[in-house]
Formats: sequence, C-alpha cells, structure tokens
Amino acid sequence: MDDITTFISALHPYDTLPEDELARVASSFARSAHKAGDTIYRHGQPLDGLYVVESGAVRITDQNGAPVSILERGNSFGERGLVSDGRAATNARMERDGTILLLPAAEYHRLIAESPAFARFFDRGRRGRGRDLRAESGGADFALLKVSDILTRKPVATGPDTPIAEAARMMREAGVSSLGITDDAGGLLGLVTIRDMSNRVVAEGMNSAHPVSEIMTREPITLSPGDLGSDVLHAMMERRIGHLPIVAGGRLVGMITQTDLTRVQSVSSSILIRDLASAPSVADMADVTARIPDLLVSLVAAHQRHEVVTRLITDIADAVTRRLLAMAVERLGPAPAGWLWAACGSQGRQDQTGLSDQDNVLILADDADAHDPWFADLARFVSDGLNECGYVYCPGDMMATNPRWRQPRKVWRSYFADWIANPSPEAQMLASVMFDLRAIGGDAALLDGLQAETLAMASKNSIFVAHMVSNSMKHQPPLGLLRGFATIRSGEHQGHIDMKMNGVVPVADLARVYALKGQLAPVNTRARLLAAEDAGVISGRGARDLIAAYDLIQTLRLENQAHLAKAGRRPDNYLSPSDLPDFERSHLRDAFVVVRTMQSALGQGKGALG
Repeated sequence: MDDITTFISALHPYDTLPEDELARVASSFARSAHKAGDTIYRHGQPLDGLYVVESGAVRITDQNGAPVSILERGNSFGERGLVSDGRAATNARMERDGTILLLPAAEYHRLIAESPAFARFFDRGRRGRGRDLRAESGGADFALLKVSDILTRKPVATGPDTPIAEAARMMREAGVSSLGITDDAGGLLGLVTIRDMSNRVVAEGMNSAHPVSEIMTREPITLSPGDLGSDVLHAMMERRIGHLPIVAGGRLVGMITQTDLTRVQSVSSSILIRDLASAPSVADMADVTARIPDLLVSLVAAHQRHEVVTRLITDIADAVTRRLLAMAVERLGPAPAGWLWAACGSQGRQDQTGLSDQDNVLILADDADAHDPWFADLARFVSDGLNECGYVYCPGDMMATNPRWRQPRKVWRSYFADWIANPSPEAQMLASVMFDLRAIGGDAALLDGLQAETLAMASKNSIFVAHMVSNSMKHQPPLGLLRGFATIRSGEHQGHIDMKMNGVVPVADLARVYALKGQLAPVNTRARLLAAEDAGVISGRGARDLIAAYDLIQTLRLENQAHLAKAGRRPDNYLSPSDLPDFERSHLRDAFVVVRTMQSALGQGKGALG
C-alpha cells in the first residue's frame, strides 16, 4: 500500500491527515483496473464508497446521459450520493483504461465525522450555515468580528527621525489622527496622535523641527489581526486610549481608532433605513446608500447567511423607493387615481447585493388615465432618485418611466394573457421578469389578485410552460468538460466567471419554473425552492442539492463583492476561480454540476433528480 499512501498524501484533504491516520486510510482503499467503456456505477445505484481516479479517465454524465465532466488522476467522485442517501446522483463510465481506488463508505463517513479538513472538503452545504448574528438589526456584532475584518486601510507611518512638522503634514494630507513610527523593517517603535501634537508640541512650544521620536508614545499596546473586536473594546476602555496599532510578525499592518468603532457599529440596515426615512433630500439619501458597501462588508464578516444579507440590502432599496414615493406625492399632490409601484428583478426577489440596477413598474387602477402627467412625473422623480442613490437605470428600460410599463391593471392583465397565449422569445423574457413582481408602495391589492390569476392561467398552458422551461436553459453554469471552469476568454474579465448570469440566474430561472408549475406564491428564489419541495414539484433530494448549490454560489459571490468593497473597489459579479482555495474551487464546480443536472432533468421533463 506504499504506492497508495504516496499517491493520496499529495491529494487534498488527505494531505492534512497525521502520518498514522494517512497510513490507515491508505490501507482501507481497494484498487480495481478498468477498460474504456466499463461502467463504474449508474444513477440511483447504491454506492460502495468514494471513488478516486488513480490513472486513466472517467466520464461523468447526469441521469439523462448529458455530459457533466471528464475526471482524471487525483479527482474523486461519488461524494454527492454519499452525503445524501447513499445512491449515485450521476453515471460514471471509464473514458480511458486505468485504475480506480475505492474508499469504503464506512471509512468515508468516519473521516467526515473525525477530520474537520475532510468534512470541510466534502460538505458542499457548509457555506450556507453561517451564524445569524444580530439578524434582527442587520448589523455585525462588533465584539465578534476579527480585527482583520475591521481594518479598512493601510497604516500611515514614518521613521523616528522625521521632523515633527513633516509628520503633522503627513497626518493632515492622509486625513488620519495617528501616525505609526517604524524602523526600516516596518517594526513598530511608537505612536503619535493628534493629541500628542497638541499637548506636547503646541501647548509646550516645542520646536517642530525636532524629530517625531521625541513626542511619540513608546511601546504602545498593540493587537494582532486575529484578535477580536471585543479585545479592541476592552483595550480602549481599560487604557482609555483611542488608537490601537495592529501588528503582525513584528510589523505594523494597521490602525484601529474610535472612528472605526463608530463606523462599524453605525453600519446596520436598521440605522440606514432610519436615516433614509428622515432624509430631507435625494442627495442626503445618496449619502446614506453610499454606506451600503460597508454594510455588505460588515454582514459578510459576521458570517450572516446569504439570504439574510441580500434581504437586508433589499430592505434598504425598498426604504429608498418608499421615501422617494412619499417625496414625489408631497411634491405632486394627491394622485388622480389608485396606483401601485412594484419592483421586479433582484429587488422583486429580495436578493439584491452590492451591485444592483433598478427594475420597476406602475400598475394603475382601472379607472386611471395612463396618459395623465401625474403618473409620468411620479415615475420620473422616483427613477431619477433611485439612479442618484446608486440604483442605476435599467439598461433594458424596464422602468415605470417607460409608458409601456405604466398602465392600468386591465392592461397588465391583457399583457400577461397575450404572453401566455403567444409565447414568443420576448414574451418569455417579459413573463420571466413579471413573475418576480413585488409590491413596494401604493395599493398592494392591485397586484395580489393579478399574480394569483396569472399563475393559474400560465400553469394550465402546457405550451407556455414548455417555452418557459426552454427559456430557463439559456443561462448555463460555466463548466468546462475537463474538470474545470469555462471562464471568460477575453476582455476586462478574462479568466473570470460571471457569478450572476452563469451562477445565480440559472437557479433563479429554475425556481421560477417550479413556482409556475406549482402555482407557488413566493417570489424569492430560495423560498421558491423550499416551497417547490413542500409542494412535491421537485423531489426532496433535488431540492436539497439545488439549495445547497445555490447557497454556495451566492455566498462566494457575496464574499467576492465584500472583498472588492473592502479594497475600495466597486463590487461586481466576476470571480476568478484561481483565487479560490482548492476545496472551495472544487465545491463551486460541484455546485455548478448540480445546477446543470437540474436543468437537464427539467428539460427532459423529469423535474428533478430522484
């Protein structure tokens, strides 16, 4: 078994096992030789354990025979079935002659239970089980954050021989209240603050040409990036200090101040919504929404679940919209007839992130005149205000400013009836958008009955449903056949994958079809998947796999956006797989495989994995 030991010792997560444990695991493997074309297992067959390709290649296909991937030396397969019901979720057949190693199921489950690294690697659903810290207020608990999550900029530092006057200029130009004093290697020697400048220089008339070392606090108390916010709070309160240098490996890597405490603790969705509700102008509202990236960073750092993060960020968009509607009505006077402002797209589904455009419509009462300038002025004021607050105009003009999307309820009913009866590509696209409508302000009753009526009508039209199923296949997960990702090949985002269009959207499209088939009321993607499972539209196993896949895709998408925001860059949806650790990259690919498999099952009319 020495050759098996050598082989698996170079594979993750086996490379994390102690030497004696590695030897035990290696002795548990069974080796078998196979010819090209041999079947390893078929979909639904009980699995004997976890398979690892030692040589040759294995072709994986879904239950409908659609290709999923070709696995080569070092790749494992069968884990999806093992963590579910013990039955194969795919088909596996030898592509080229070779040998396969089999880790018995009992040994696999023992390792899952006893080895954290092994469990992390094979537990695809782990990313969706974050802590719900202060979910009711939408803020991170400062005391539980790591210091590294609080730091927002590199420290400003200078050498001990720098003249006091020059040090003061450095602080002014950088807009900071403290300066680290370091040696040539970056080691911390001392700390100078604005108070030192005032008390030791100005008040005592010290010559500002003297070296800054004469006024610095020597050997100040420090913390490390791995310490917690509670350590910051305790140190500042006990020592009555307002600045804490952060040191790693003897080098100054950051500075935390009372301002940082205020910033983190003031960034919660409830505080932002409070500030929006009392904002006197659109410009003041824009100042509030400019804090959303900080909220995103805070929520992700606190390990909030992705559906909590996106819901809280969407709540802010709702508050912005309602405040703008109130300001518009105050300016325009009473409405000539009943109306409802409804959101669609990501706001409608309540899954907005740090990057969102606006998608909205106006549904008017049947006795309203759609040409009345009051409604056009309302739409223009709100849409312009949203754009100023960072919710940019919809590139597809899906906004209430477009007269087509500002119509009486009876016209909307005719829109839906026509799209369902004549499912052209445009009709499918529009129906997909409109099925995600959610009331934001005005008379919600104008939408409630319309949605239920439309769902019932659409679900009974098999041709329309078939077209919606076809439409849901347009966005494919970014899978390459040879155990990799199909990344963008050129341009600004070369080597990246679009986590929205090729990750989130395919799942949202599937969930919408499930909701249509089951006449399910939820609009949120995850809620639709749960409702589809409860209603028997998809199997329990299919729902669990797809929800776990969606949780991982959304979590990695948000973590990437938070990383960009923390670096001072505008969040986007582009992620480079090469930036992920091996186990996260492997699980992300598995998540995309689940999505593609569910698409294939829906396209074959089977609805879900059995």
